[in-house]
Amino acid sequence: MTYRDVASKRVMVWACTAVGARMPVAMAPLALVFLVRERPGGYSLGAVLAAVYVIGEIVGAPVLGMRLRPERARAHLAVGLAAGAVGFAGLGALPGAHPAVLAAFAVVAGAAPAAATGGLRTLLTALVPERAVAQAMSVESMLTAGVWALSPAAVAGLALGVAPRVPLVLAAVLMACSVGGLRFLPAAWGGGDEREGGASQLRVLAGAWPVYVMGAASLTLLGLSELVLPALLEQRGIGVGWSGPLLAGMAVGGGLGAFAYGLRTWPGRLRTRSVVLMAGTAVCVAAAALIPRTAGIAPVLVVGGALQSAAMLTRNLALREALPPSALAAGYSVMYAAAGAGYAATGSLAGALLQVVAPSTAVLAGVGLTVALTGVGWWGEARRAAGSAQGADTAVALGPAADGCGVLGPEGTAVRGRGDAERRL
Repeated sequence: MTYRDVASKRVMVWACTAVGARMPVAMAPLALVFLVRERPGGYSLGAVLAAVYVIGEIVGAPVLGMRLRPERARAHLAVGLAAGAVGFAGLGALPGAHPAVLAAFAVVAGAAPAAATGGLRTLLTALVPERAVAQAMSVESMLTAGVWALSPAAVAGLALGVAPRVPLVLAAVLMACSVGGLRFLPAAWGGGDEREGGASQLRVLAGAWPVYVMGAASLTLLGLSELVLPALLEQRGIGVGWSGPLLAGMAVGGGLGAFAYGLRTWPGRLRTRSVVLMAGTAVCVAAAALIPRTAGIAPVLVVGGALQSAAMLTRNLALREALPPSALAAGYSVMYAAAGAGYAATGSLAGALLQVVAPSTAVLAGVGLTVALTGVGWWGEARRAAGSAQGADTAVALGPAADGCGVLGPEGTAVRGRGDAERRL
């Protein structure tokens, strides 16, 4: 169970395809601000367009994710990514268009490919042996950290050095290339025989709500760090230009944390690991709010990024245990939407608090919200696990009577197997 199990040509093709699909997502909010910033009220318009884009993602991810079918996965992903490329191309081709037109393109660019994250993650786990799933997800997290570390610099450099529209044109080209990359990947993944009806799948996905809540909590800390850091640095008398390097360091820490998580099997239940990692991340972010100097803020943000990345990995693994294979792509998409909602909620809370309190106080309030969400998620997972254990015990008790022998019936075996899955990790 090492990273050698993940090293293959198909995974390399997947990685190139994933970069093409995710780089535009990472570039979009800042690119939209640069696109219209020279207009009257340009920064406000850019913020609105970025918000519209994110809303498109939050709505599109669960809606389109639930429509993904294992047996037609590649075709569904290709259509969504192609439509997203059209949305980005429209923004890049018509930078002077009416704001309503730009908002429409932003919605398409955000919503159409929103299920790609969940679909590509599910496809990745189908390309590797079952024993290497944790390592594959660690590789995905490292790739994502690299994309998010590179994107702001690429957007700023191209928008200021070439033209404001160029980052969005590049985003369209990258997303179109990802459609071509799908041709070299499997057309489907396993789990097609377990396809659920719409209402049934919705119930299955809703049953994993504690995982989504804790996943959202993980992203609230990341959002808090990114959105409040410039104001916090200004409060400390530190140049706001340091926010870029500090956030890049946090992204690098995220990549290192994902790599370290995949090196070995860690003890404890997934929900316990999540709580420990989230608590450590919260401590780091709170420390960054209280430390007065850059030399102290930088290392705690790097450590916080590492812990946050590992915490998000435990959430993805927990979701894999909570859902049947046919619902995984939809589940990952719902997780993506929940994380986006958590990020947006933190931004709204921080923006409101910054009007009345100091940035350090706003950060601490956001940390308190994160701790509360983590507690709710842990309680829900513990309650769900207790219910599963009770169901397994009932199956054990009824199995012999139902079969007329001392062997578990088929349902008992299935329930028992699901109950033990988390303990094996």
